[in-house]
Amino acid sequence: MNHARGPLLTIDLEDRSWETESIDDVLERYVGGRAVGTKLAHDRIPFDADPFGHENRLFFATGPLQHSTMSFTGRMSATGLSPLTDGLLSSNAGGFLSRNFTATGYGAVEVAGESDDLVIVHVTDDSVEFEDASALEGAETSEICDYIEDEHGLAAEHTVTIGPAGENQVRFASIMTSRERAFGRGGLGAVLGSKNVKAITFDGDSTHDVEIPPLQMDVHREAAQSDHIMKRQGTSSMTEFASTVEALPTRYFSELSFEGAEGISGDRVEEKKYKKGTCSACAFACKLPTRDEESGLETEGPEYETVMAFGSNAGVDDIVDVMQSNKLCDELGMDTISAGDVVSAYLASEDAFGDAELIHETVEKIAHREGIGDTLAEGVDRIHDELGVDNWSVKGLEFPAHDGRTLNGQGLSFATSNRGADHMYAEFYSLEYPLVDQDQAIDKEGLEGKPPKVVEKENLNVIKDSAVLCKFSRDFVDADRLETLLDADYDDLLAVGGEVVAMERHFNNRRGMDRADDRLPYELPGFDDALSAYYAERGWNDDGTVPAEAVGAGEAVSSDD
Repeated sequence: MNHARGPLLTIDLEDRSWETESIDDVLERYVGGRAVGTKLAHDRIPFDADPFGHENRLFFATGPLQHSTMSFTGRMSATGLSPLTDGLLSSNAGGFLSRNFTATGYGAVEVAGESDDLVIVHVTDDSVEFEDASALEGAETSEICDYIEDEHGLAAEHTVTIGPAGENQVRFASIMTSRERAFGRGGLGAVLGSKNVKAITFDGDSTHDVEIPPLQMDVHREAAQSDHIMKRQGTSSMTEFASTVEALPTRYFSELSFEGAEGISGDRVEEKKYKKGTCSACAFACKLPTRDEESGLETEGPEYETVMAFGSNAGVDDIVDVMQSNKLCDELGMDTISAGDVVSAYLASEDAFGDAELIHETVEKIAHREGIGDTLAEGVDRIHDELGVDNWSVKGLEFPAHDGRTLNGQGLSFATSNRGADHMYAEFYSLEYPLVDQDQAIDKEGLEGKPPKVVEKENLNVIKDSAVLCKFSRDFVDADRLETLLDADYDDLLAVGGEVVAMERHFNNRRGMDRADDRLPYELPGFDDALSAYYAERGWNDDGTVPAEAVGAGEAVSSDD
């Protein structure tokens, strides 16, 4: 089986030391990326660790496909104990970092302990250096990237950094890379902030050889030749369609469609796009460098989830206002979905939907924990009672778009996701809109027969997050192609995915989570039966816990030949 290569580099922030050790057995079993990060985190983070404490650890990892020249492979994974969900969580970012990370020669990098002072950590293929960053306290994303480029000659594509939100331990703070790309969901930026790490750079010339089949060129060529609407509008192309089918959360989830959707639609985003944008090695080029000529505002995006969170959910119908919210979150280092939902909750409490000036002021206050921002920085789950609004979160993670009240299988997958309300954990919405060929489509209404498919999609997405392969490759990399690229049997790959989901669940079980946490803020007919069917399909207990025998190393994945 094709898998990531190289040792584990452990960086100890407390005594500013580093060491390497072989993790060949982990890489051979778990491919790379999310699966490797999850296995290491499950085994090396104490079950009772404080997310903001020195015992929490953060793992960065890529996969075998970052050694290819194939489209959809400009991504990597970060894993740790989330301060937002209080459970094990992996977050995934695109951009240009992944190949600079592989150039260091490490299969994974572990950040342990915490520094007494704010530091930048410089990782190369033969050393780790620690630089005092006290003068950069409070610096925003672009400022720290400019500093590293000016002082060290390393472009933003070599860097992960946090903004003020991470330093101030906002529970949904992002780790930023390539300036505008984010390890967004779950607050891992706040974990780096708790460790007093302002940035980490990766550079080297020690990329391992991983033989990727010639199929990679077919995928790359097809991506280049595709006339997909995402090449023009990114995921924002979904906005008006989702509103039409009543799956677009509006005014803090009180409505399912938005009368102002046209003003924040993919067409409006496309009008602001001024050049192509992409990730490393990708010819699909679905990213959105945008500019408003009148104000001079430039940002990347907004993508559909941001359009929902700071647009329809906040009652905003002007794409420039959403662009400004997006820009602020990137500079301050915050997940746009959680930040937008939290701000929308505040707007609901103040009866102030549509007030763009208040939105932007509130985003700034959250990042700096000033005034009401200090409350909102805790996330919806912890402060909804204080605001007098409903708790629109699962396991502490705020909801994205693709509303489960309309897309019922997506609703079930929001509840079962170990990461909380995350649309990409199972990506079930793609089957129910549908965004796939009709022979793969599933009726959006009801839950009967859907639990096994949720399980399959969750397991498959573990493998994609481990390969690491962008989810938008779904039209280009089917099961047969995935087998070829990874040199492994598809069912065996799904079994590995199931092991990783079980490890996540087991870790969270040990922290007190069970069936009671697999809940939704709305009712779906047949939900309890579907949840029990999901557990049964996984071989778990009906209380949502994992039997001890379901967690552990398996045999190496068999080759497809």
